[in-house]
Amino acid sequence: MAAWYHLIGALPWDWAQFEFMKNALLCILLAAPLFALLGCLVVSNHMAFFSDAIGHSALSGLAIGAVLGLTDPTWATLAFGALLSLGVVALRRFSASSTDTIVGLVMALAVAFGIVVLSRGGGFSKYARYLVGDVLTVTPTEIGRLAVLLVAVVLFYALFFNRILLTTLSHALARSRGVPAWTVEAVFALLVGLTVTLCIPWVGLLVINSLLILPAAASRNLAGRMATYVWGAVAINLVAGIGGLIGSFYWSTAAGATMVLFAFGLFFLTAVAARCRQRG
Repeated sequence: MAAWYHLIGALPWDWAQFEFMKNALLCILLAAPLFALLGCLVVSNHMAFFSDAIGHSALSGLAIGAVLGLTDPTWATLAFGALLSLGVVALRRFSASSTDTIVGLVMALAVAFGIVVLSRGGGFSKYARYLVGDVLTVTPTEIGRLAVLLVAVVLFYALFFNRILLTTLSHALARSRGVPAWTVEAVFALLVGLTVTLCIPWVGLLVINSLLILPAAASRNLAGRMATYVWGAVAINLVAGIGGLIGSFYWSTAAGATMVLFAFGLFFLTAVAARCRQRG
């Protein structure tokens, strides 16, 4: 970290002189490609509602951590997010209900349980920071966890990318080609759940799904090939993340929400560019 602090500290801008901004910038440089890689598959698999449900149900993870008396509820939140992700996949496989119905029911239950437990005795206010998040509080240890998760997602892409795309088209087709469709989908859902729950303290559960969906959707407006789609999402997420962080520093606004505004602005510009290209 010392080398990173020295490198960023040499930049001629005010924000680059603060340690918390250096940590936040490194966090974004890791989180941006992580969110972009997963976001492309989330959009392609029509799982936007699923990732949103995982984010909102993090309240239950916090509640479980509070009941267990944990000083740091991160591990309880991660464990609950992982179990919930796998639970949704299992229900999709064995239930006759539609996917959006299953996800909606699970989210309603998890959110209600979390609010009931956390609000008991009027103590919900101390957990309000998870609603909006604060990337300026990220620590080097948490950055290390994020780096490990990014490596896991990159390995998943390298090993299972074609399989998850085939699963997206048709489970039956995937199984006919020897692809364990439900296993691949479960691993993907687990990675999404872990990513969302890990990043909630820095981004906020109210807006985290937007950072997963908007860059991928913006890249999809212009991309003609899958490689362009993925790399475009990474670039858009980096621009939105860095722009939102620096903008929030000078405007004194919530960093997560400011990043979302930048991401939406880029989505709007790509949508306009795609429309103009179609007309031309």
